Amino acid sequence: MASPNGIPAFEGPEDVLRRRPAAPAPQGPLETSPIPTATRTGTRIPNTPLAASAISFILGGLFFSGISMALAGPYSYWWCTRQLGFFCAAWAAFHWGEFAVTAGWNREKCSVDSFLLENGSMYHIAHGVAVTEYLLSLWFRPGLKSFPYVSTIGVVLVVIGQVLRSGAMIHAATNFSHQVAFRKAESHQLVTDGIYAWSRHPSYAGFFYWALGTQLVLQNSVSFVVYLAILWRFFNLRTKYEEQALVRFFGQDYVRYRERVGTLIPFIR
Repeated sequence: MASPNGIPAFEGPEDVLRRRPAAPAPQGPLETSPIPTATRTGTRIPNTPLAASAISFILGGLFFSGISMALAGPYSYWWCTRQLGFFCAAWAAFHWGEFAVTAGWNREKCSVDSFLLENGSMYHIAHGVAVTEYLLSLWFRPGLKSFPYVSTIGVVLVVIGQVLRSGAMIHAATNFSHQVAFRKAESHQLVTDGIYAWSRHPSYAGFFYWALGTQLVLQNSVSFVVYLAILWRFFNLRTKYEEQALVRFFGQDYVRYRERVGTLIPFIR
C-alpha cells in the first residue's frame, strides 16, 4: 500500500534510512560496527542501535520484574516466588552485562551479538528445562523448594560468578573476545595479572559458577546435575581448544603461565 506521493504508507526505520542520501559511517557512541572477527555469521538479530536499545529495554523490564518478585514476595500466585524472581533478574542482568561491559571496555568487538542471546538452541533449552523443573516440582512437591539455605548458597554463587565473569572481561579489555581467536592481533597481549593471576580463564569459571548458582537458587536437583556435567565437559573441551591457539600466540610464556595458574574449575587443569 502506497500513499499519494509514492512513499509506502507502512515502512520501518530501515526503509526510511534507505531513502535518505548516503552519509559517512557514524563514529559516535551508538555505533555497533565491530571488527569482523568479533561476530558470528548467520545471526538473526540485526546489528543496529535500535535492536540494542530494544533488547536493553526488554532485559531491564525483566530484571525489574524479577527483582521485585525476589524482594517483595511471597505473592498469592503459586508460581510467583522469590526464587523464580531472582533467577529471572540474574538471567537478565547477565545478558545485559555482557553487552554493557563489551561496550564500555572492548568497543571494537561490541555488537548486538555481545548480548549472547543467540548462544545456540541448547542454551535456551537448558534454561527452559530448568524453569520447567522448578514449576513442576513447585506444583507437585512444594516441599522440595523449602530449603532457604540452599537458595542462599545459590545467590552467593551467582554473585561470585557474575563478578568473576565481568571482572575478567573488564581487566582483559580488548584482549577479551566472545569468539575464540585463531589469529594473533598486533594489540593482543598475554594478560597474567589481576584476576588472571588466580585463574587462566576467569570468565569461564565465572559462568560455570553463575549457572550452577542459578540452579541452587531454584533448588533444581536434576538440572543442577545436568548443568554440572554439560558445563564441565564444554569448558574442558573449550579450554583445551583455546589454549592450543594461545600456545601458538605466546609460546613458552603461556606454557609457564599455564603451569603456574589453574582455571578455578574443578578437575580442569
